[in-house]
Amino acid sequence: MSQDSSDRIVAGVRTWIASASAGARVPSNRALMAEYGASPVTVQKAMRQLVRLGLVESRPGAGTFVRATPTVRAADYGWQTAALGAAPAGLAGLSSTQRTVAPDAIGLHSGYPAADLLPERLVRQAIVRAARSEAALTRSPAAGNPDLQAWFAGELAASAPAGATPASGRDALIISGSQSGLSSIFRAVVGVGQPLLIESPTYWGALLAAAQAGVVLVPVPSGPQGPDPDEVERAFALTGARAFYAQPTFANPTGAQWPTATGAAVLEAVRRHGAFLIEDDWAHDLGIDAEPRPIAASDDDGHVVYLRSLTKSVSPALRVAAVIARGPARDRILADRAAESMYVSGLLQAAALDVVTQPAWRTHQRGFREHLRARRDLLVSSLAASVPRAKVEHVPVGGLNLWVRLPEGTDVAQVVRDCEVRGLIIAPGSEWFPAEPSGAFVRLNYANADPARFPEAAGILGEVLAT
Repeated sequence: MSQDSSDRIVAGVRTWIASASAGARVPSNRALMAEYGASPVTVQKAMRQLVRLGLVESRPGAGTFVRATPTVRAADYGWQTAALGAAPAGLAGLSSTQRTVAPDAIGLHSGYPAADLLPERLVRQAIVRAARSEAALTRSPAAGNPDLQAWFAGELAASAPAGATPASGRDALIISGSQSGLSSIFRAVVGVGQPLLIESPTYWGALLAAAQAGVVLVPVPSGPQGPDPDEVERAFALTGARAFYAQPTFANPTGAQWPTATGAAVLEAVRRHGAFLIEDDWAHDLGIDAEPRPIAASDDDGHVVYLRSLTKSVSPALRVAAVIARGPARDRILADRAAESMYVSGLLQAAALDVVTQPAWRTHQRGFREHLRARRDLLVSSLAASVPRAKVEHVPVGGLNLWVRLPEGTDVAQVVRDCEVRGLIIAPGSEWFPAEPSGAFVRLNYANADPARFPEAAGILGEVLAT
C-alpha cells in the first residue's frame, strides 16, 4: 500500500482517539485492515507512527491503547545561566526595528522600505536569470564576483575629485550584507579591547557589531551637520583610537549629511593620527534632496574603509554589500570574512549585479526618490498637525527615517508601549546611543508603512503624549 494509505489510517485513528478516553483499546490491526483495505505492513507502519507521536502505547500480549495525556513538566533552562555566564552588554535581544508585528498595526519601526518601493520586476527577473547561470552551481571567489567588485569600485570612483587615485575592483570585497562587514571591520581594524570613536547617536547595528567584536566605544556627539571636527581630533588625541565609525551620508537615525568641509576636516584628522575612518554609506541610493558625497572617493592612501550595501535599495532578500579598503587592512578584513562565512552566494551576487546594471535601474531610482520625498513630507506634515509637542529638528535630505524629539522628561519607553496598545509601533531612540541618550527621542520610518495611515499614526502619538 502507498504512503497515502498509511497517512489515512493515522488520520482516522487520531480522529477516533479525540473522542476516546485514556486507556481505551485501539481497534485491532485486523479491524483496521478491513476498514481501510490496507495490508498488514501498512497498518503496522501507521501504528508505529502513532506510537512516535505519543498518542498510543503498545502493550505486548494485550494490544494497543490510547496513551494517557502525560503531565507536561515546564522546561527548566536555569542551568544555562551558570554555564553561559552574564550576557554580553548590548546583546540582550533583538532591536525594536526587527520586531514582527500584527498585520493591522501601523509599523513605523522598520528599518526597510516597503516592498512596493523596490524594483520587484528587475529583482525577480534577475533571480531567474541567475538561477539558469553557472552561478547557481559554482563556488564564488572569496573576495567576490569580479564584475560586481568592479561595479562597486566604479560607483565610488565616479565621485572621486580630479587628480584622486580611484579605487579598483580588487580593492572591493563582496560581503553578505553590511552587518557582517561591520563585525569583520571592527575585529580586523580595531581589535578586541581597543577604542573605537563612534558618532552619537548612531546605527544600532554598529553598536551591536562593536559589542560582538569586543571593542571599547568612545562616543562623539553628532548633529544635523555631523560631528565637530575639533571634537573628533580631541577624541583621537585622548584615546589613541585607531578608527572612527561614522555615517556621513543620510545617517541612521538622524538623516544628517555632513557638509563637504566637515568630511574633509575629519579625514585630515584621521590622517594626522594614522587612523582609519570607517565610512558606512548605507543610504547611498536613498537620496531625496541631495546626492551622496562619499568621503572615501577623496582618499588616496587607505585611511578610509568604505562600506556600501544594496539591501535597502534592491531587496532585503539579496543580502549583498561591499567593503572597499586598501593595503593590509583590506587583506585582514578578507581573512576575517573568509574565516566566518567562506564566501558569499554567487547566485545572490549574480542577481544583484544583474539588477544594478540594467538600464531600468536608473529609472527605478528616480521614481524611488520621488516616493521617498512624498512619504517623508506627508509624515512631517502629519506630525506637525497632530503632535505639536514633538519636534522634527532636522528634515532629512535622504534616508528612510525621521528623528523626533519628544518633550523633555517624557518616559519614552512608556510612550512606545502606549502607542503599541493603540496599534502604532515605533522605535525608542535609546537604541541609537552608545552612551546615555541626549534627549527623549523616537525614530519613525516613513518608507515602510502605508502612507495613507500617517495622519492616523500621528494622531495616536499625539493622544499618547497628551495623556
